[in-house]
Amino acid sequence: MVDQARARKLSKRIAAIVATAIDHEIKDPRLAFVTITDTKVTADLHDATVYYTVMGEDLDTPPDLQAAAAGLEKAKGVLRSKVGAGTGVRYTPTLTFVTDTVPDTARHMEDLLERARVADEELARARANAKPAGDPDPYKAPREVADLDGHSAGSTPADVEPAEAD
Repeated sequence: MVDQARARKLSKRIAAIVATAIDHEIKDPRLAFVTITDTKVTADLHDATVYYTVMGEDLDTPPDLQAAAAGLEKAKGVLRSKVGAGTGVRYTPTLTFVTDTVPDTARHMEDLLERARVADEELARARANAKPAGDPDPYKAPREVADLDGHSAGSTPADVEPAEAD
């Protein structure tokens, strides 16, 4: 039986250990701008997938994803040893590093929302000066049909004033 709470706790602990080790103990300059974002552990606790993002040196410099992936691959053994020592589980999970796509997806969603905002503003400007294509009141009024007594079909005798007697 799988203990989901234990897997969650272990994944959080692995993320903290790996992030701390990358920040303080591993001196690879390729890992200087790597941030651990999430960790998922399989149900049997034998494999851990560590998600990471890479930032550029400044806002104008694109991140070097290949160098970061190579640095993480090289440090994988040391990081696994740190995870084994820090968690105290019987079997130290293997580590797999995967680039986190959430920031790219969020950026794409922001672009889509901005395009929708611009389209809405253009539509609002076009609608501000628009006039209806047909009549101002496109709905037909109900027809008044007189019945044999001279009353309209939609009215009741109480609505009609009595006719004067001759």
